[in-house]
Amino acid sequence: MSKNAIKGGEFIIRKTNPEDIFTPEEWTEEHEMIGKMCDDFINQEVVPVLDRMDKMEDGLMQSILEKAGELGMLGLSIPEELGGMGVDFKTSLLATERLGPGHSFSVAYGAHTGIGTLPLLYYGNDAQKQKYIPKLATGEWKAAYCLTEPGSGSDANSGKTKAILSADGSHYVLNGQKMWITNAGFANLFTVFAKIDDDKNLTAFLVDADSEGISLNAEEKKMGIKGSSTRQVFFNNVKVPVENMLSTRENGFKIALNILNIGRIKLAAGVMGGAKGTINETVKYANEREQFGRSISKYGAIRFKLAEQVIRTYVVESATYRAGQNIDDAIAAYIASGMDKGAATLKGIEDFAPECAVLKVAGSECLDYVVDEAVQVYGGMGYSAESTVERAYRDARINRIFEGTNEINRMLTVDMMLRRAMKGELDLMGPAMKVASELMSIPPMQDPVTTPLGNEERYIEGFKKCILMVAGSAVQKLMQTLSKEQEVLMNIADIAIWTYQAESVLLRVQKKIARVGEEASAVDIAICRTYFYDIADKINKAAKDAIYSFAEGDEVRMMTMGLKRFTKTEVYNHKEARQLIAQKLINDGRYNF
Repeated sequence: MSKNAIKGGEFIIRKTNPEDIFTPEEWTEEHEMIGKMCDDFINQEVVPVLDRMDKMEDGLMQSILEKAGELGMLGLSIPEELGGMGVDFKTSLLATERLGPGHSFSVAYGAHTGIGTLPLLYYGNDAQKQKYIPKLATGEWKAAYCLTEPGSGSDANSGKTKAILSADGSHYVLNGQKMWITNAGFANLFTVFAKIDDDKNLTAFLVDADSEGISLNAEEKKMGIKGSSTRQVFFNNVKVPVENMLSTRENGFKIALNILNIGRIKLAAGVMGGAKGTINETVKYANEREQFGRSISKYGAIRFKLAEQVIRTYVVESATYRAGQNIDDAIAAYIASGMDKGAATLKGIEDFAPECAVLKVAGSECLDYVVDEAVQVYGGMGYSAESTVERAYRDARINRIFEGTNEINRMLTVDMMLRRAMKGELDLMGPAMKVASELMSIPPMQDPVTTPLGNEERYIEGFKKCILMVAGSAVQKLMQTLSKEQEVLMNIADIAIWTYQAESVLLRVQKKIARVGEEASAVDIAICRTYFYDIADKINKAAKDAIYSFAEGDEVRMMTMGLKRFTKTEVYNHKEARQLIAQKLINDGRYNF
């Protein structure tokens, strides 16, 4: 990586320029063609059969995946020499977003192309990749990922599944149980994690699904994503050839962690697409439904909901593609330094693991808000299984659990950044000490704001100081016990999540203003300012909750005063801004931001 390239987690201590990020306004014609292909596929192949899919019609999901494979959609991230298209990372995010409104299909697609295929693609040897990847790219074979067990969910490395080398050294004998395995009902290839003998860490194996000794429980009955195959998988003396070990012994836990990083940002892209699809359904209904003599989209209470759906989705979109470009840049730099593409991709994504965790939380909670308010706008009809939003509401709930619970991801966000600081990879303590000394001084006079989002630029500086002040003080006061103070960690994580999103939307809108001008960016500016207005108070509250948990006396008073300074905002008419945002949505009849 070049010295000028931003590192993962460094957004807290480093200013980013608008020209250094990618925004959705910059998609090329080729990108739009890929996006349209995905849109058409969802509308033509998935939406008409959603009811049949939810009833688990035999062979239906497999046939849809095979059609996706024929169009090349299962091989977007796979190199051309293995039968794929070899697109860059942010393009794979775009496809994931546009397939996001596909409900259970999106889950099957994500599991196959993500956790099902990528461990093999990035960790497999040439023989393994040549044997399996072309079949996975076309959809001839489907993949599943067997990590979770009845006793090991968030603590994945505690799995009990065992692998013992045979006496002749030709194969491993696999025994154990996996649960919540997506695509298990029709998968041809399992990536299975097990411990060899008394190893501390997991090892990964490629296991053909038709191997003797594998059995499946019946399909799970779930709250949502009913069309997604989810089964328990049992391994009873299953023989796995030694050449089917993936990577090296005890490297399975690292494989699992790195693949989850990819899954987290991919989930953010997918739920963002689901949110846009739900917004389209919501505004369509609001425009058509009449009460008291006019459409309900004319009422302020409904317009507030529509605007807020847009704001949260636009913000997540801004942050997702910002991180996607950062990852692409990191991958390119590692390739330029001589690293092969697979290793470079893993390293690039690992570098931005904190942002991946941030986006997983932000995206899943954005979708939860969007679908909840969609049901509310629909009223009684939204509670009916005949409405599209009823399915969206049920299907959305799993995303706060998938890819590590949101609680785990919040704590990971802080933990990863603090670990990097301890290793000297991220200078957090220097800036934190600077903020601490700033609390003792009189704040300098500020020049008048002369740019369209000048206030928001200042707010971002303050929000980052909040993170540094609270995290720095927490580390100093709690030391080795900080890892056990989960409430404090989640407070800090929330501030970081809001700040990353706020800076992302600010940079996106600044870049648009530079390109098309302030007048043409009026709605985007309203989205940005309203988001800042909302989160300033949230950051203040989360920071106070943390401070009051570990500090006392003069220290509390000093930090509280600093907090008031760092989260101060100017008077802003958010009602008028939301009216502007909602009116554009109502006029367009769809998400078009």
